[in-house]
Amino acid sequence: MIQLSEKEKLLLMDQKTHEEICVDKYAKYANQAQDPQLKQLFNSYSGKEQVHLDTINQLLSGQMPNMGGQQNQGQQGQNQQGQQAQPQQMPNPQQMAGGNQAYNQVDAKLCTDMLMTEKYVSGAYDTAIFEFRDPNIRQILNHIQKEEQEHGEGIFQYMQGHGMYQVH
Repeated sequence: MIQLSEKEKLLLMDQKTHEEICVDKYAKYANQAQDPQLKQLFNSYSGKEQVHLDTINQLLSGQMPNMGGQQNQGQQGQNQQGQQAQPQQMPNPQQMAGGNQAYNQVDAKLCTDMLMTEKYVSGAYDTAIFEFRDPNIRQILNHIQKEEQEHGEGIFQYMQGHGMYQVH
């Protein structure tokens, strides 16, 4: 049974709220997305956010989560998603000629909101990590933060590959 300070509990409660919102937003946005690839990406991330939420709930209940299986599961899920989506994420240069490729405005707004959300959530984990005494909990939160960053990267790659995000 792990003993959390009041501050650690409050930080975890914040992260729990963030994870609940991420689960809900990804599921909702998967239903709103027009592109089947984006629907799949959002559904995949909703499931991964649920794993994060379950992990936070375990910590709040005083239990140390078994991250071995979750890390492997998360990596396999990321690899499967990456393998399925990779060919479509890198469009043919002719399709991107001039950078004026038309894209769905609804999907672009959904992506922009989720990228913004992931940036915020990752930053909140960064702050929380420094506030925990137990190195095992810090490692768990660091693992979750890394996955949040991977979600942001996946959304960024989708957006860039579909002409929604230009890097000059």
